[in-house]
Amino acid sequence: AGFPKGVINIIPGSGGIAGQRLSEHPDIRKLGFTGSTAIGKQIMKSCAVSNLKKVSLELGGKSPLIIFNDCELDKAVRMGMGAVFFNKGENCIAAGRLFVEESIHDEFVTRVVEEIKKMKIGDPLDRSTDHGPQNHQAHLEKLLQYCEAGVKEGATLVYGGRQVHRPGFFMEPTVFTDVEDHMYLAKEESFGPIMVISKFQNGDIDGVLQRANNTEYGLASGVFTRDISKAMYVSEKLEAGTVFVNTYNKTDVAAPFGGVKQSGFGKDLGEEALNEYLKTKTVTLE
Repeated sequence: AGFPKGVINIIPGSGGIAGQRLSEHPDIRKLGFTGSTAIGKQIMKSCAVSNLKKVSLELGGKSPLIIFNDCELDKAVRMGMGAVFFNKGENCIAAGRLFVEESIHDEFVTRVVEEIKKMKIGDPLDRSTDHGPQNHQAHLEKLLQYCEAGVKEGATLVYGGRQVHRPGFFMEPTVFTDVEDHMYLAKEESFGPIMVISKFQNGDIDGVLQRANNTEYGLASGVFTRDISKAMYVSEKLEAGTVFVNTYNKTDVAAPFGGVKQSGFGKDLGEEALNEYLKTKTVTLE
C-alpha cells in the first residue's frame, strides 16, 4: 500500500502478554482497544499506572432494537435478522435484545423462523453461505450454556439452541421469546447468533425506552418505524453512541463510532477518531 517502514507494526501474541506489555510500555502515549468491558477496565488501570497514556475503549454491548407496529415489517424482519445473525453474531454492535410491539410480535417471530429455515449453513468462504461457524470451540460451548441458562430461567426457546450436527463449531441460529428484564438473556451479551425478543405494550414508547436503556452498556441501538417524529424522539432518548433508524449495521468511515457507559469512550471513524491521536498545544506570544 506504500506506507513507509515502521508506520504499521503487527505484534502477534495473546492479550495477556503482548497486549498487557503495550498498555504498560512507557514509550507508548496512546492506546486504542476493542474487546470486553472487563479487559478494558484492566487496560485503563495499566495505562494509568504506567505513564498516564491516553486510551480509547470500544467495549461490550447489549444493543437494543425497538420494532414498532407501524414499521415496514418485511424490512424489519430482514434487517432485524441481519442485526443479530450477521457474522454469526460475532459483532460488537449486534442487536442484543429486540423489543417488538405486541400487535406484531407473533407475526414477526413467525416470519423470522421461516427465514431462518432458509439459511444455508456451511463454509464461510463460499459466497452462497448465510451462516458460518463460530470463532472457536470454547465460544461455541459458552453459547450453548447461554441458551441453557435462558431455558432454565423460563424464556421460550422458539428455534435452535443447539450445535449443528456437522464437523466444525457451528451453532444453530437461535430465537428466544418471552424474555423478561431480569433474565440473564436480557442482561448479558452472547456475542453469538441468538435472537432475544421481548414484547412491549402497544403505544408504550416511554416504557420501552426505559427498558432499552436499563443496561450498563451503550454501544449501538436501533428503531424501526414509519413515523419520523417517533424515530427522532426515540433516537434522542436512547443511551447509545449509535442509533440506526430503519436500518442496521450501516456504518461509514466518516461517521464517528463509539459507545457510552460501560461500552467505553472515545471514537473510531470520522474526524473525531483522528482527534483521538492528536495533541492540542496552545502557544501565547506577546
